Amino acid sequence: MDHTAALYNLLAAELNCNPDIFRQGGLHITEAKCSTGKRKYVPDKPFFQMCTTGACTVISADSRLMDFLSRFTAGMPPYKLFQYPRLKRLEAELAWYGYELGETAHMYLLHDTPAPQGSLPVQWYHDREIDRFYGDPRFRHAICPRYLPERPDTIAVCAVDGDEILGMAGCSRDAEGWEQIGIDVLPEHRGKGIAPYLVALLRDEILRRGEIPFYGTAGANIASQHVARKCGFYPVWVELWAERQED
Repeated sequence: MDHTAALYNLLAAELNCNPDIFRQGGLHITEAKCSTGKRKYVPDKPFFQMCTTGACTVISADSRLMDFLSRFTAGMPPYKLFQYPRLKRLEAELAWYGYELGETAHMYLLHDTPAPQGSLPVQWYHDREIDRFYGDPRFRHAICPRYLPERPDTIAVCAVDGDEILGMAGCSRDAEGWEQIGIDVLPEHRGKGIAPYLVALLRDEILRRGEIPFYGTAGANIASQHVARKCGFYPVWVELWAERQED
């Protein structure tokens, strides 16, 4: 199941570039601008955003960073831009403008759809039915910390044992037609196959609705990466954003 072309269109809208850049490869620096059709992580244009698909790396940034980025990237293999010594230097520059780097996210697209493995009883929640779970620290990966109208949680599915919730997979509509999946399993129930079972169920429901499921995790979260692969997702891009420094 190839959603690559749709992804290139999405990233191009966010990074102010042509989608064909991702097929051509190389390193590209663009000036950030407001655009439609992007994921709604920031209300306007990003101050700094960097994305690589392996063959291609694109940096989109505020005009004030252009001279620095030209010097910073000169002669450097693009993959090294995501290594700690380079990120440390980059963050020092961002600090002059009141920004810092957020987490580096490893992002997955669907490759195939292995059938869900298991037969646990589940409970489904949709749209504002999910509100009851906001603020519950057990589900900080599966759903957003609160209702966000710009990228709302749309579906959650819980594995249950009677009245007890064993785990939850949820998705948020981060852009039109794009649903990002998150998963939480309570510590005492991990290692029982609950996570891939719930993610696969949610994946199939997203596809049934005609939308694109995608999955994001941290580079060191090996358990989460295993869940993604078991459910037919494979790594496609890595991205990094600048965030305003907290007071």
